[in-house]
Amino acid sequence: MLESVRVTARSIDRYCGVAPERQLEALRRAAAPLQGARVLHVNATPYGGRVSELLRSTVPLLNDLGLVVDWRVIPGDGAFFSTTKKFESALQGAPEAFSAGEREAYLQSCRRNAGHSVEGYDFVFLHDLPPAAILECRGRGKGHWIWCCHIDTSTPQPEAWTLVRAHLDPFDAAVFTLKDFVGPDLPGERVAVIPLAIDPFNPRNMELDDDTARTVLEWTGVRADRPLVTQFTDFDPWKDPLGVVLAFREARRAVPGLQLALVASMAPGAPGAWEVYRDVRDATGGDPDIHLLISLAGVGSVGVNAFQRQSQVVVQKPLREGFALMVSETLWKGTPIVASRVGGIPLQIADRVGGVLVDSIADCTEALVTLLRDEAEARELGEVGRERVRWQFLLPRFLLDELELVNALADGRDRWADPSRFAGRDPVCGMAVADAELDHAWAGRRFRFCSEACRADFEAAPSRFVAGLGDAISVAAGREEGGPR
Repeated sequence: MLESVRVTARSIDRYCGVAPERQLEALRRAAAPLQGARVLHVNATPYGGRVSELLRSTVPLLNDLGLVVDWRVIPGDGAFFSTTKKFESALQGAPEAFSAGEREAYLQSCRRNAGHSVEGYDFVFLHDLPPAAILECRGRGKGHWIWCCHIDTSTPQPEAWTLVRAHLDPFDAAVFTLKDFVGPDLPGERVAVIPLAIDPFNPRNMELDDDTARTVLEWTGVRADRPLVTQFTDFDPWKDPLGVVLAFREARRAVPGLQLALVASMAPGAPGAWEVYRDVRDATGGDPDIHLLISLAGVGSVGVNAFQRQSQVVVQKPLREGFALMVSETLWKGTPIVASRVGGIPLQIADRVGGVLVDSIADCTEALVTLLRDEAEARELGEVGRERVRWQFLLPRFLLDELELVNALADGRDRWADPSRFAGRDPVCGMAVADAELDHAWAGRRFRFCSEACRADFEAAPSRFVAGLGDAISVAAGREEGGPR
């Protein structure tokens, strides 16, 4: 049967004084019509990874808001989870090949799980691929079903997408973390975009005094009295750790005494990651200023917290990336970031708020040197970055977006995915926007944006983001003197 996951009770009141009060008020209003609604979240594991971490925070908060929320994980053997991991890799574009046996193993497990009781729920959220076929195998019943995809499926391997796509039609909604991650041929009226968020009370984000953070660094062999640049990374070629090493070495010429820490979470059963680790270790040649630190050596959540707080600059330079929530975690500590212009990174540091976006090793080097030399600019970037996270990337905003979706489904609204139907939501990125500073009129309607970058994307192709506007916006915009404002 589906295994229940127990969570510790938490109160949304704890976020008072941390998240914006207007946002908390909007969250309570969104929860009011849903008192007593029964909600089920199903994913593959109770620990490890962003999904389980997110549910561990959000499930108790939703219960505190008056909903009745359960969290269960699906059973499966090693072959099942190995197959789903392979499929998820293919959904992100990897050239995987699948046997008939692998496809059947996945479907058989979903059929078994479909027989387990999920009756009596008003809303059922299935997360990622492992439980995705359950709805088609069992039938929808009276509840609303939502599939949540936490990976980039925009350019999937065709065979993998064909298999997954066949199971998505019965869902009432499909939720993605970025609009650019939405898979091909999904009906736009059934797609919602809800960017991820961090929990400020997670051990990785909780307040940590300076002495404790410095002690953690010294324990790992890093000098707390010398400048430090850190990348939080998997040892994966797509994370480009060797590119970061090259940028660091060039930056060190201009900033003597600079140190680099590559902090990674490593699983014993990840042979590819260990191979990249050995390549990086060999390439650094015993350089005493480069520290390769992994979770097996004791760098856990609190250690990551300490490195984010003590680094002068954090660098995230992947070649491909998902949402990259590590960016918001870093900015929450007031630390500036130099990062690639990929995945969800530009949304988190839009308008150069909190960091500098780069496109090459040379750009990365230049940005690092600039911020390491100009402490005032680095401090200002960090401060405005923390404020952006406070408004856009803390859990209350994520919960507000999710409850607006649930309310829309409960009301049976036509074209509920149209962001203009949700007051105060950015039509580009999907986030709740309580601040009206970027408030613009188009074709007789008003829209709010979380950043100038989102506003510019909207102006370039408004009908892509708001269903039903068609050419009306373009015509209206053309009449405005000087273009849209």
